Amino acid sequence: MSVDPMAYETQFFGFTPQTCMLRVYIAFQDYLFEMMLVVEGVMLKKLDAIPGCKVSPSQIRKCTEKFLLFMKEHFDKLFAKMEEVLLQLVLNIPKNVLLPEDRVQEQYPYSKEEFQALQDELQQLQQQCRAEAAAEQALRAELEEQKAVKAELEKILQCFDGLENICREHGAGNFKESFALLTQSSKKLQDVLKDVEEKSKRMKQHDQLM
Repeated sequence: MSVDPMAYETQFFGFTPQTCMLRVYIAFQDYLFEMMLVVEGVMLKKLDAIPGCKVSPSQIRKCTEKFLLFMKEHFDKLFAKMEEVLLQLVLNIPKNVLLPEDRVQEQYPYSKEEFQALQDELQQLQQQCRAEAAAEQALRAELEEQKAVKAELEKILQCFDGLENICREHGAGNFKESFALLTQSSKKLQDVLKDVEEKSKRMKQHDQLM
């Protein structure tokens, strides 16, 4: 069998020419074996019909195997010549023939250096695309976080609006002023509570000393 990869022919036919020749060889060889079995069967029938024939089936089988070996040796020689002719004249694409899908290379030829430059540029573009995709994902996550914060702020504003409405209903005036007074009152109460706690501690210490 030929060792030439014949890649261009494989691209055109969709199969390697060597594979095609191997299948043809196997088909011819199988047919040869089957034919010899048929011949052997016919010979056995003919010999059985001859009275007093002393040729045994095992002797017939040995003769069949020898003849099969003879035929196979000659077949291999003939097939080698047929394979050479078919691979050169039938399954071979001449060097000056260009397949339709490869004509673009003839219109836009490029060197190995140019091809490598295109590969490098493509790799850079892929890295940029991945970086942009990651940045877009981060922006989407930040946007979702901002939406959640906005929703919480809107809830707080609604709460303040409700408090302001309650203050107005009870004649408390401006909610901001009321809230400031409430804060001051709360601070005063905290100071009073702290003063009471300190006095209570002093009294306890005094009782313990007594």
